[in-house]
Amino acid sequence: MSLVPSQTELLVDLGLRDSIVGVTKFCVHPENLRQEKTVVGGTKQVKIQNIKSLKPDIILCNKEENTPEMVTELEQIAPVHVSDIQTLDDNNRLILDYGKLFGVEEKAKALVDKIEVEKAQFQSLISGQPKLRVAYLIWRDPWMAVGRDTFIHHMLEVCNFDNVFKDKDRYPEIDINNLPEVDLLLLSSEPYPFKTKHLEEIPLPKEKIKFINGEFFSWYGSRMRYAFDYFKDLFKSR
Repeated sequence: MSLVPSQTELLVDLGLRDSIVGVTKFCVHPENLRQEKTVVGGTKQVKIQNIKSLKPDIILCNKEENTPEMVTELEQIAPVHVSDIQTLDDNNRLILDYGKLFGVEEKAKALVDKIEVEKAQFQSLISGQPKLRVAYLIWRDPWMAVGRDTFIHHMLEVCNFDNVFKDKDRYPEIDINNLPEVDLLLLSSEPYPFKTKHLEEIPLPKEKIKFINGEFFSWYGSRMRYAFDYFKDLFKSR
């Protein structure tokens, strides 16, 4: 059972779709998986009795996505594996760990190799280019940005961006009317679904604001094999 959307997608890409007994309502990739599996709630709240009835052999969680209280309760049902992903190296180790845990080591290694090749090609493209100062926003009312010690911050660094909130804790609240100087303000597609109408609330020239697909910055796991093509297009259009 997977209670982490990005890890659910990873399981499917490792050929383990038939082994999954339960998912969350946020497990949107692949698109039709939720129609095949039992949906047991969200990432912060789950239906414990439904999980018990499914009799999982293992429950997959994440330190950031799921709560400590949830993990403690789930441990009464089955062994719980809790990932903690802050970097691409962490991501690749998780993939290899799943490979060993679920007997799909060759598929896991091939996936990690693909991610590393894509990363190397992207880094070659951006080598020597100046860094842009950016703020990456994830929420509105209150306005919140991405700070240090997060996977998103790490991916910003991989993309050669200088996060203006890198000295702040993980997800700081910010004053949208008192932003540090930035070259680009990045409005993520998730968890808050920023729209064009929100541009009027941000006191920056519109050419300094860019809507981005947040999945490629926050969905660790197998989605990282597609991320670098997205980053290439983002780099060329910045």
